[in-house]
Amino acid sequence: MTLSELCIRRPVMTTLITASIIAFGIFGFRLLPVSALPRVDFPTIAVTATLPGASADTMAASVAGVIERQLSTVAGISSMSSNSSQGISTITIQFDLNRNIDAAALDVQTALTIAQRRLPVEMIIPPSFRKVNPADFPVLFVVLNSSTLPLSAVHEYGDITIGQTLSQLPGVAQVSAYGAQKFAIRVQADPEAAAARGLSLEDIRTAVSRANSSTPVGTLNGPKQDVALQASGQMDKAMDYRQIVVAWRNGSPVKLDEVARIYDSVENERIASWLNDERAIVLGIQKQPDANTVAVVDSILAKFPALRAQIPPSVSINVLMDRSISIRQAVADVEETLLIAIGLVILVIFLFLRSASATFIPALAVPISLFGTCAVMYALDYSINNMTLLALTLSVGFVVDDAIVMLENIVRHIEHGMRPFEAALKGAREIGFTIISITFSLIAVFIPVLLMGGIVGRVFREFAVTVSVAIIVSGFVSLTLTPMLCARVLRAHDATKRPNIVLRVFERMFESWLRAYEWTLDWVLARKFLMLLVTLATLGGTVYLYMIVPKGFFPQEDTGFLIGVTEAATDTSFEAMKERQQALVEVLKADPAIEYINSTVGAGGPNTTANYGRLFIALKPKKERDNLNAIIGRLRGKARQIPGMQAFFQPIQNLNIGGRISKSQYQYVMQSGDTESLYRLAPEMRDKIEKLPGLLDVTTDLYIKNPQMTVDIDREKAAVYGVTVDQVRNQLYNAYGSRQVGTIYMPSNDYQIILEVQPQFRVDPSDLSKLYMKTQNNQTIPLSAVAKLVPTVGPLQINHQAQQPAVTISFNLAPGYSLGYAVDKITELEQASNLPATIATGFSGTAQVFQDSLRGQGVLILAAVFAAFVILGILYESFIHPITIISGLPSAGIGAILTLMLFGMEMSVIAMIGIVMLVGIVKKNAIMMVDFALERRRVGLSAEHAIREAALLRFRPIMMTTFAAIFGTLPIALGAGAGAELRQPLGIAVVGGLCLSQLLTLYITPVIYIYLDRIDRRLRRKLEPQLEEPGEERPHVVAAE
Repeated sequence: MTLSELCIRRPVMTTLITASIIAFGIFGFRLLPVSALPRVDFPTIAVTATLPGASADTMAASVAGVIERQLSTVAGISSMSSNSSQGISTITIQFDLNRNIDAAALDVQTALTIAQRRLPVEMIIPPSFRKVNPADFPVLFVVLNSSTLPLSAVHEYGDITIGQTLSQLPGVAQVSAYGAQKFAIRVQADPEAAAARGLSLEDIRTAVSRANSSTPVGTLNGPKQDVALQASGQMDKAMDYRQIVVAWRNGSPVKLDEVARIYDSVENERIASWLNDERAIVLGIQKQPDANTVAVVDSILAKFPALRAQIPPSVSINVLMDRSISIRQAVADVEETLLIAIGLVILVIFLFLRSASATFIPALAVPISLFGTCAVMYALDYSINNMTLLALTLSVGFVVDDAIVMLENIVRHIEHGMRPFEAALKGAREIGFTIISITFSLIAVFIPVLLMGGIVGRVFREFAVTVSVAIIVSGFVSLTLTPMLCARVLRAHDATKRPNIVLRVFERMFESWLRAYEWTLDWVLARKFLMLLVTLATLGGTVYLYMIVPKGFFPQEDTGFLIGVTEAATDTSFEAMKERQQALVEVLKADPAIEYINSTVGAGGPNTTANYGRLFIALKPKKERDNLNAIIGRLRGKARQIPGMQAFFQPIQNLNIGGRISKSQYQYVMQSGDTESLYRLAPEMRDKIEKLPGLLDVTTDLYIKNPQMTVDIDREKAAVYGVTVDQVRNQLYNAYGSRQVGTIYMPSNDYQIILEVQPQFRVDPSDLSKLYMKTQNNQTIPLSAVAKLVPTVGPLQINHQAQQPAVTISFNLAPGYSLGYAVDKITELEQASNLPATIATGFSGTAQVFQDSLRGQGVLILAAVFAAFVILGILYESFIHPITIISGLPSAGIGAILTLMLFGMEMSVIAMIGIVMLVGIVKKNAIMMVDFALERRRVGLSAEHAIREAALLRFRPIMMTTFAAIFGTLPIALGAGAGAELRQPLGIAVVGGLCLSQLLTLYITPVIYIYLDRIDRRLRRKLEPQLEEPGEERPHVVAAE
């Protein structure tokens, strides 16, 4: 007894199994998390080390280099890069995709502990790390401002009340304050006033440091009571420090306020952030690489009522940008697309079957297959995301196929006069092997996708598994529930009952299609060689079109957010940069597409140097504005109105690859230990790349000609005066390094005491003569007596890649130009430039992964075809008939590529997956024909008569399944909602491939079958002569009458 017969005879069992699938599916669907994409982020850790006042050279050599060398011993690192600028180094480590980030974090902590022993002694704060990709865009922005409180107080609420609370939530990597204004006490010394009193800056530093001691003082131990001692050493207000005695002169104290200005300030006065025109503290919340964006945002927003209650009413707190909104909108749009696809597929079935009860049976296979898939998705810890919903939507078009094939065969027997119960038994027995063949051969094409490595494999693994599970469930439903319902729901054929006029018109139209097909099929069978040439032409055409079609990675998404990087000359002051940034914001916010702008200027947060600015731009809803390319082009033009500043814009994407922050979307990296050659050739390469048509915003991160002053210490004179080099360096650090000379420890936080000279002594190189220091015999001499300033140039920032100095050339693409084009042109330039062997080059981030995926595309298609061939060969026990079945695949490929080119789309990874799906979908038509033809051959028909009869008899189910697949995919191809850009290429490729392949495979398959049947028969006679005896049947192949 077959499975279908068992289910037909036991309807209660079948119903309960189906109900269980639905129940588990509903349960799983309700619990599935929501995200933009599957979890594909590289495990990434960012290490930060600070040494205020240190140059980029110092940070790169004595800080970043030391840490990098130690980190290189950690296992599983796929890439490591660093950025060193004034006073700060950031090292970004990306690990292999299968590396556990928590285990990696422990290894990084151990490496940092070891490296700390070799770091400069002036580093008061040890290096720290976060499980975060610094190049990732925050998932949420929270803005705080107040019209009554100073920004330092607002920052306190943001940093302590909000930041620390949110940092403890699962999935939150870090909470960064843009425009941070953390409280600090600033001691601005007057070196001339100090020298007049015989004091140096070192005397002031020592006095302040000692006056703010927090040394424990012990306990009094009495016979009956112990009393803890507490000294009043801590001072937390600027006014308390003014009366510190620095020294005694002539019996009178020299107090701190006589030689310095002391005031309540902030740690970094040269950084600021605005929301439109209003100063604000903006908190950027970044998720951990493996965290779910929507879940993280939901957990944050759930905390907001409690957080607002802890903040005074004078401080406003609002959500500025919420990336989960665009994700939810995209998911909701796909869900709507899914419902439309279901409706269209059911309509197609109804038109072909002409019966509501007959339509109900295959239509029921759709929700059951989808619910069953959701149950498996939950068990596998998947999420509802663009990929899985796309898989479910595409599945609608072909999960009904098996049910249609089963139903159509049973209905045909009923229309021939059989009772529904007998028709169900016979029809299921006849068509069972066909359904198994379709199911397993369709799943086979996704095996290579499941085995794909790298980030592309991670992205599509959930897609492939979801589609495969939906196919398996639909095959199970078609073999169990569908024949049982046919036996119980369908009624005996009533020849006197006339369908309504719409169905009669459609049926007459279908009959005309069938007559036209019969006539054209006979014409083709009389000219088989011509169709063989057409088949070979489609194969050659597919290869040719694949070679010339523009190739890309992932389509550019419209998430509703842009990021802008502004840049001025390297010697631009903070005040000048702030003025230009505010002028730019005024120009940009007048654009009708912009909702609001968050602007940040100064070194800190996402900005690596002081001549950088950052813009986070929120766009209006998609229906109220232009497309992204038009908006970005318009903003570029407006930014050119601001003199002395460049602006670079790029859309924020849900899929971010790489850990390097750059001004443009794609990166080309040059690296070498020979910095002289590297720094000479990199600008030349950048100029060549800039001249390529289609490349915009071409720029580098090379800043080696920043105006600097080198303090040249005369060691002989220093020795004469008894002054050491360390003393000179300390004096300079005290004056210009914003040196932390003390820490104020409070219950909720700790704050710095910062020493520097007053602003008027930091303007001109001649101010060096106003700095004084003490000699061994306690005399005061000007610093200029032992040192002089020499104008030089030096790096503003230094970048490393794989521990070597590196220069990154970044670029964007103009509309109509593909990433494949850019990669090819830059590679040609590189080869023509004859770069020295000491310089290593390569693409980074998205461009690098694109190259890797491009190399694997052809292998992926061939692997899918080979997997289908293997499965079909096993099922048919034939080397030849699988070739017949897959012979129509080139027609699908050429149709898909032509349609992509017609709509101006690239051959992206998404479109390539659509072509892989076509490998599975298209061959179903051939399977239905070949199965029937093989059986008719066993009853004595010639190959030509058998395939002709099979093609005509299976014409209705072939048309039904193809139209169901086309109409199920059409909403994806025509989608215009949130995230539609990501899905459209797949839909267009599938629809285009199905349309052309449907037209050609109806003729290609019969012709190829006739040619290859002869070969198959000869092979069988040689290999298995006993199977060729008259009347012997293959037990696994069944026929439909």
